[in-house]
Amino acid sequence: MTANIGLIGLAVMGQNLVLNMNDHGFKVAVYNRTAHVVDEFLAGPAKNTSIIGTHSLQALVDQLESPRIVMLMVKAGQVVDQVIDSLVPLLSPGDIVVDGGNSLFTDTHRRTLALKEKNILYLGAGVSGGEEGARHGPSIMPGGNKAAWPAVKPIFQAISAQVDGQPCCEWVGDNGAGHYVKMVHNGIEYGDMQLICEAYQLMSEGLGLSAADMQSVFAEWNQRELSSYLIEITAAILAYHDTDGQPLVEKILDTAGQKGTGKWAGINALELGIPLTLIGESVFARCLSAQKDERVRAAAVLPKHAQPFTGDKKAAIKAIGDALYAAKIVSYAQGFQLMRQASKDYDLSLNYGDIALMWRGGCIIRSRFLSDIKQAYVADPGLENLLLADFFADALKQADQGWRKAVILGIEYAIPTPAFSSALAYYDGYRSARLPANLLQAQRDYFGAHTYERLDQPRGQFFHTDWTGRGGKTASTTYTV
Repeated sequence: MTANIGLIGLAVMGQNLVLNMNDHGFKVAVYNRTAHVVDEFLAGPAKNTSIIGTHSLQALVDQLESPRIVMLMVKAGQVVDQVIDSLVPLLSPGDIVVDGGNSLFTDTHRRTLALKEKNILYLGAGVSGGEEGARHGPSIMPGGNKAAWPAVKPIFQAISAQVDGQPCCEWVGDNGAGHYVKMVHNGIEYGDMQLICEAYQLMSEGLGLSAADMQSVFAEWNQRELSSYLIEITAAILAYHDTDGQPLVEKILDTAGQKGTGKWAGINALELGIPLTLIGESVFARCLSAQKDERVRAAAVLPKHAQPFTGDKKAAIKAIGDALYAAKIVSYAQGFQLMRQASKDYDLSLNYGDIALMWRGGCIIRSRFLSDIKQAYVADPGLENLLLADFFADALKQADQGWRKAVILGIEYAIPTPAFSSALAYYDGYRSARLPANLLQAQRDYFGAHTYERLDQPRGQFFHTDWTGRGGKTASTTYTV
């Protein structure tokens, strides 16, 4: 009995991907380091399927047709390297290893090159969609050694989500490109979730709406331009009641976890000099939420004194919706700017329109306007920033006043809106022909002789001023932008 593909790691995502492959007619062999997990899987979810269980890496490899394809669904980091080190001696030249976890793109780049020297083809494939997506159709973002793509393409495109007859899976690029795009996807996911949470808090604490009221608002938003998976599940969450009939969401401790991909995106943005401000604030918001005990103590020392809302609630809800939509556009714009810079710096040759298509179905950030992002890049493949595309520029102009009112509402009622506010600051900064960096450069030159450029001189000419009359004419270094 020969299997088309082997999978290592039978946690939730691994099990569901295997069942998905089985449903699409692929024969799958599975292995898990803890043997009883394999047995329980075969006796449970995989009962009455053609899935083959194995209890060793050698047994797994022996079940695979050539070229062998082995997919890893294990914890990112050192564990991936350990599995690769144990697996590769059992493989033959031309065999394929696929990492479907959330690995750091630089690790994937390193592994791709290292295995190429051993004549093993390596792919790093970002998989998004959670448990449900893995089972019924995820978004898959493969990158690495392109020579492996023809062999895995039929499997991945068959099991991925399908939108308008197109699979939400296409080749992303060489080396670490697949995991890079997945990292940015997760960063945007952080941003989307934080934006929704800020809208929720503005309506709950600011406007005094009940969970039922907010459920109706999110359900309505999901029928319009804000339509997305995250808006849909937010409405469902607000409608869910605990055993006592009260909204369960209000009983959940307000401390958020994270697995690091959003942080990686922020760190990489700093390295590339891209203002990924909204996603950065979303990561920091989770960090602040984790300081629960300290926040409770601070609330007693620094109490809020906001008065109950007495204005037009309907108008305020519309303003919050405008802010949510506009800030969401900024989040995607920043994410695509980061990919644009990475494509240049890391020679990834990313196709932004195809990436938007891959995110339309299966993944956590799937939403209606990803088709509009695709159209923007079709119209102008060299588009500098999504904010400059006609569709999004018009949307921002229409949402502008409501966006500002929502941020002001947060300020008036002492409700933090770091994502709404940082997105607005970025929007205003990006469309400012002049920023106060001239003063900043004067300060740097004053204390460190770091030089500056002049408006009345060509770019690339640097000047230093002896501001105090006590310094010299020697400059430090020119600056980097």
